[in-house]
Amino acid sequence: MDIINNFISSINGVLWGWPMIILLLGTHIYLTIILRFPQRKIFKAIKLSVTKDPGSEGDVSQFGALATALAATIGTGNIVGVGTAIALGGPGAVFWCWLTGVFGISTKYAEGLLAIKYRVKTSNGKMLGGPMYALERGLGWKWMGVLFALFCALASFGIGCTVQANAISTLSFESYQIPNYVMGGIICVLTAAVIIGGVRSIARVCGALVPFMAIFYVVGCFYILYVNSSYLIPALKLIIECAFNPSAAGGGFVGGTFMIACRYGISRGLFSNESGMGSAPIVAAAAQTRNPVRQALVSSSGTFWDTVVICAITGLVIVSSALAHPDINFTDGAILTKSAFSKIPLVGEPLLNIGQFTFAFSTILGWSYYGERAVEYLGGKRLNLPYRILYIIAVFAGSVISLNIVWNMADCFNALMAIPNLLSLLFLSKVLVAETRKYLWKGNLDETMEEEGE
Repeated sequence: MDIINNFISSINGVLWGWPMIILLLGTHIYLTIILRFPQRKIFKAIKLSVTKDPGSEGDVSQFGALATALAATIGTGNIVGVGTAIALGGPGAVFWCWLTGVFGISTKYAEGLLAIKYRVKTSNGKMLGGPMYALERGLGWKWMGVLFALFCALASFGIGCTVQANAISTLSFESYQIPNYVMGGIICVLTAAVIIGGVRSIARVCGALVPFMAIFYVVGCFYILYVNSSYLIPALKLIIECAFNPSAAGGGFVGGTFMIACRYGISRGLFSNESGMGSAPIVAAAAQTRNPVRQALVSSSGTFWDTVVICAITGLVIVSSALAHPDINFTDGAILTKSAFSKIPLVGEPLLNIGQFTFAFSTILGWSYYGERAVEYLGGKRLNLPYRILYIIAVFAGSVISLNIVWNMADCFNALMAIPNLLSLLFLSKVLVAETRKYLWKGNLDETMEEEGE
């Protein structure tokens, strides 16, 4: 297992080197500029996300699509992922994670736009879309669409399934001594009960679960920040200073290089908000919306909530708690997160446990849809049921295997998915500008587009 883990780590070292960081951040910044800073429309986007669009074609409401996307993105990356970034890259990794989210709003906007622009309606009225359709129908790159779908299907077993199940089982064992295989069996049953019903069942459960878990977690974190209020300003200063000079980290924090802080901050930021990875547009394509830009705005709000708000708060909680309690274990991301939260009496550990379970479980549900659509693109509807069965088995497997291997595999598949998706965004940038001009800059957000059949 160590040999396999070291091999995957070496691949990640190549995939997450400067070329990937430049491609990812460069795309974020480029799209922000050519789309005239869609971050300015974030409050409009939030309003649209809770506004029904009656009469529009689609499988689920705009909020249902957003909730499913948020369910898939608000997960282990927001809790353990941030802790892992800090443990490996120092406090400065929080800054790069947050910055990835801010600029990633533009990329998530672009992904949502292309998802609606190039989606297709099947003979039974179901909407299918995502980067594989944008690559095939927008650029004529069928082979690249196949590669993306393959990477997405594989990633669903990593980032979406085994990572989340592993996080739940590990936390349950450490907190309540529940054996990993027992918790794995429980998660399997709960997952099967939801995903067998398809996208409507997933959207319905996520629509109820996501608002509860997000509000509960954020309120709890604000309480912890209140308790750590005397360390809040020093934590902010340390995060910003270490973003550019990681060796300035003191105490038990790691003092590495700029590249390490940048790499882990950006990779965990991508793991958390998935902007640029191409997963969220798969469910955005199923939304009931009258034109691409409306759903693009709704999709962009997901990155705002996920990284700009939740990841930033989690990072502040961990760094401020670590400053307040220098005896915290800094060597492992999961232990660092648990230690930081457990230092707050009464509410800290229960908040972490409930947040971890709901975040991770909702991610398992959301990613099951992504993977299933990718598999359907590769081989048709006949593969849907076998995929669901394998996915449920993977939930159990993820509950009992090594976390390091799981995280390294997740990072690897994240990068492999991101590359073809980012290329589609860059090569279709003229389409993005044209659609944005037509519907947003000219004030035609209420105009309805024509849908195309498969």
